[in-house]
Amino acid sequence: MRLWSLHPRYLDRQGLTACWREGLLAQAVLAGGTRGYTRHPQLERFRTCPDPLGAIGAYLEGVASEADRRGYRFDRNRIRAAADFEGPLTVADGQLRLEWALLLAKLGARSPDTATAWRGLREPDPHPLFVRVPGGVASWERAAWPSGEDASGPV
Repeated sequence: MRLWSLHPRYLDRQGLTACWREGLLAQAVLAGGTRGYTRHPQLERFRTCPDPLGAIGAYLEGVASEADRRGYRFDRNRIRAAADFEGPLTVADGQLRLEWALLLAKLGARSPDTATAWRGLREPDPHPLFVRVPGGVASWERAAWPSGEDASGPV
C-alpha cells in the first residue's frame, strides 16, 4: 500500500488508479472493515488524527478530483466521510523528497514519457490534504531510497 503524500497530478494512469484502490482499502481498514493491513505503517498518520475516516476521505477526495480533471470516473459514493474533516495534515519535506525519488523511479520503469515530463521539477507539490513542513522522512516510512538517490536533493 502506498498512499502518496505527493499531489496526484504527478501519478500516471496506473499510479492514480492504484492510489484510489489503496486509499479505499485504507478507508476500509480505518473503519474496521478488514482483517488485513490493520498494522500497515502508512496508516499511522491517519490514525493519529482526531478523525481518521475524515482524513482518509479528504485524501480520497483529492485523488478523485485529479481523476475528474483527467476525465476518469472514480465513484465518489465510495468515500465514507470527508466534508467535515478539518485539515490539513502535515508532511515533512524529507518525506516528499523520498516519495518523489520513489515515484520517478517507478515512472521511469513504467511510464518513461511521464517520468521525462516531471524529471526537471525540483519541488513537487504535496497532495491537497497536506501542507509541507521542514523535517525528515516520516517514522512510519519503510521504503528505502532508490539506487543512486539520496536525501540531499531539493524539495
